[in-house]
Amino acid sequence: MNAATRKIFTNCFMKNLITGIQQVGIGVTNADEAKHVYKNLFGMNVLIFDDRSEASLMTKYTGSQVHNRHAILSMNLSGGGGFEIWQFTSRTPGEQNSPVVGDIGIFAAKIKSGNVKEAHKYFGNIQTITVSDLFESPDDRLHFWLTDPYGNCFNIVEGDEWFKAGNGICGGVVGAVIGVSNLEKSIEFYKNVLGIDEVIYKGSAPAIDLPARQQQGQQFKRALLKKQVSNKGAFSKLLGAVQIELVEALDFQPRKIYQDRYWGDCGFIHLCFDVLNMDHLKEQCQQAGYTFSVDSANSFSMGSSAGRFCYLEDPDGTLIELVETHKIPILKKFNWHLDLQARKNEGPLPAWMIGMLALNKIK
Repeated sequence: MNAATRKIFTNCFMKNLITGIQQVGIGVTNADEAKHVYKNLFGMNVLIFDDRSEASLMTKYTGSQVHNRHAILSMNLSGGGGFEIWQFTSRTPGEQNSPVVGDIGIFAAKIKSGNVKEAHKYFGNIQTITVSDLFESPDDRLHFWLTDPYGNCFNIVEGDEWFKAGNGICGGVVGAVIGVSNLEKSIEFYKNVLGIDEVIYKGSAPAIDLPARQQQGQQFKRALLKKQVSNKGAFSKLLGAVQIELVEALDFQPRKIYQDRYWGDCGFIHLCFDVLNMDHLKEQCQQAGYTFSVDSANSFSMGSSAGRFCYLEDPDGTLIELVETHKIPILKKFNWHLDLQARKNEGPLPAWMIGMLALNKIK
């Protein structure tokens, strides 16, 4: 097998192992408060887990110390990934450093909407947030930017598919805007290591459709990558497609968003993908020259949920979490759980079964 054929084979293999975005991690100062903020703002009203424990495996990113934390995973069952709301409880979380597009790391989470114009009108009436003008992206789709009460930036974009009909305002996470130092190198990583292989657009452009915090006339290289809805994975139909927008600043020196701060401090701390067969994925990543920086190895409990989680760094050190889900709660008060390790079928779960997650509402 020659190098070109091997790359195609590896890309297809990776594409089938990564089934969608499970969640984006958001560091906050008060997780209980934030879960209600995001429930009201984005419809993240289904509780997957609520867990308080030590982050014992993350010491590489927390100053070589084990810190306690409070983590909450919430989702919007219209479709898309959720939010892992994460709070240090053994130290005061570090504040954000007001990142701009092009700074290295996760600048914004992409939230999908069934009607961007209506969403823009709806969010524009909420006093606690800041909303940009409506823009057309380089692929001629409407989008806008939203800054939440904590200073986190979200890119509201057109959604292509839905798990169930919602109110049309918004669903869950469909992707992220990530600042990089070398666009071509990062494209190779996200395409050939993570299998997000469709290039929707790529080129140089000024900051004409970026948030107001950008300086007028700044120049960027940009690329939007997409992975279509997977036909494998228990939650693939819920999680949907993936969009990753990579941005390289051309005329200013970007900062690292988490420079001199810990993972878990305020802001977007990681982007998490739902995966199948972690052992095979780990092997393929190593062959591509990327090693896991964290590996829970066996099933790791997160409240009433369980799974194997690993971390991988992109070429600039941005943290990518990978989760192989083993168990999720269906009805907590009756201790009814779904054991995914017992499944022999790698296809999507029936819609009615996923819909049962809605019984665990945030109150």
